[in-house]
Amino acid sequence: MSLFSAPFSPDREAALVTGAGNGIGRAVAQALVGEGVRTVFADAREETVRAAVATSPRPELAIPWVGDLAQPESCKALMQFAQSKLGLVTHFVHSASPPRREVDHVLAVDDATWRQMRAVNVDAGFQLARGLTRTLIAAQRPGSFLMLTSLHAETPRNLPHYSTSKAALAMLVKELAKSLGRFGIRVNALVPGAIAAGGFVADPALARHIPLGRLGKSDDLAPMALTVLSNTLSGYVTGAAFVVDGGLALTNWFDPPVFDDTSASPP
Repeated sequence: MSLFSAPFSPDREAALVTGAGNGIGRAVAQALVGEGVRTVFADAREETVRAAVATSPRPELAIPWVGDLAQPESCKALMQFAQSKLGLVTHFVHSASPPRREVDHVLAVDDATWRQMRAVNVDAGFQLARGLTRTLIAAQRPGSFLMLTSLHAETPRNLPHYSTSKAALAMLVKELAKSLGRFGIRVNALVPGAIAAGGFVADPALARHIPLGRLGKSDDLAPMALTVLSNTLSGYVTGAAFVVDGGLALTNWFDPPVFDDTSASPP
């Protein structure tokens, strides 16, 4: 039997994917149900998550959940919902992230935007991972978590709320991986490049900086995501970051932001 013919065990494994209404989260969630894995599709917008479920390869395995993960009570509600629908959640993908605007540079981003970005990217990722970990340890079962970080965890993006939250999430992956490996729980990061979907509105001109010559698509991430999530294919991999960017990380294309007179004035 081919190593790739059964990367998951649908009778024993189930998944939770945040940000599953669009972009990379949607592509990964749909790929999981395509492999027969029952999956909760969690997102902040009902219309997008229901569309993602409806267009999945096997909609009967996809379960929608709608809520704002910037709110701590929503994280608890999501865990309870997922466990009520799936039983033990063995696979977790944290792709949710608020939309980002190019105008929110260091002198313009407001406190609410700063807090929301960190709450969804870092706090929700931590709370959900920790909650799911406790159930896996109690059941003495292995697990596999995948966090969507960013090239800008290491390279400035002119969006400090975004880049610093992704940097924190990248370190969270390492902290969790080191602490949880002894329980058979693997934690890794998927690092996208310029993917024209979700919270990133890609400028087509960016393709000139990409060695493979084009912007990425959400579906470019799904094969790597499933490979890393699979305990069959990647059972000895944890604490790692997998870059899927067409080679974009080989360049640094950002100039410093341009400040207008208003944003540069003291508060």
